Amino acid sequence: MKTRIMAVFDVDPYYADRFAEAANQRERVPFTVMAFTSIERLKDFARENSIEILLVDAGMEEEIRGIQTGQVVLLSDGEVVSGPEGKPSVYKYQSADHIIREVMACYCTRPALPSAAALGNKGTLIGVYSPVNRCLKTSFALTLGQILAKDGRVLYLSLEDCSGFRKIMGQSGPGDFSDVIYYFSQGGCNWARLKSLVYSWDNLDYILPVRYPEDLCQISSEDMARLLNQLSGEGIYEVIVVDLGQFGKKAVDVLEECSGIYMPVKQDWVSAAKVQEFEEYVQASGHGSLLEKIQKLKLPYHSSFGGQKNYLEQLLWGELGDYVRQLLRGRQIWS
Repeated sequence: MKTRIMAVFDVDPYYADRFAEAANQRERVPFTVMAFTSIERLKDFARENSIEILLVDAGMEEEIRGIQTGQVVLLSDGEVVSGPEGKPSVYKYQSADHIIREVMACYCTRPALPSAAALGNKGTLIGVYSPVNRCLKTSFALTLGQILAKDGRVLYLSLEDCSGFRKIMGQSGPGDFSDVIYYFSQGGCNWARLKSLVYSWDNLDYILPVRYPEDLCQISSEDMARLLNQLSGEGIYEVIVVDLGQFGKKAVDVLEECSGIYMPVKQDWVSAAKVQEFEEYVQASGHGSLLEKIQKLKLPYHSSFGGQKNYLEQLLWGELGDYVRQLLRGRQIWS
């Protein structure tokens, strides 16, 4: 398959090279990022190769006239404004992840591209669900995502209506899973739009959960299952970890799309009764085979945790992290 090229043209050789190196290491979008500091070399390359996106210093628009490219995005060192021909711009002195996210937000306004599934195998969906409350479900899902992300491209999604995730991640940026639901409803949920909403914590990518619980009520369980199946089919992520929150009995349709399901449980009688009721519903609704994919977990309760600042690191290197590493040892997760 032909490689998609994102070219970076800047007179500062260190900037262009550092950006290209950082972007290629992240492997978040199906582009090969190439750095250019000479207009002659850029033009020579463009004559023989197709450039999908060209990032160029905002003061060098005249130099690139005549170069054929799908999209031009200006790199600004000050106020971010559109170029004279309506070209979008991004602030150049920020992290490579932030730049790429903004570039993809511009790029996704173009006509929808074919699914990126052709770039690799369909991703594996892993569901984390429990009818039991206060069972460390979210802590487990975050730990699982972090550990899997050490070995491959992993996306974490939370379907909780009140997740506290913005506080946990210290992130309040624009864009969240409500946008994903909207794009899906409009038939425009492609990998470019997905990338424009993605944030990262170390190696783990995530999309902020819905800001308003009502947004989750607007989509049926069948459509949510189709949405997650479409995202995994894009092939950008090898694994998508889905924390289903208290999705209730609506979770069944989503869980059917998952290759594996982890269900944290507790030992008290009330919790056991909730699990039994869920299993009876699964059988009665004709989804009995789903129970074979569910693995129940009695998780170790972590203790002596500090505050928000290093919560995720404590999950990763504490008792729960050790538990998850042991759980995954020898298992075939990657498709």
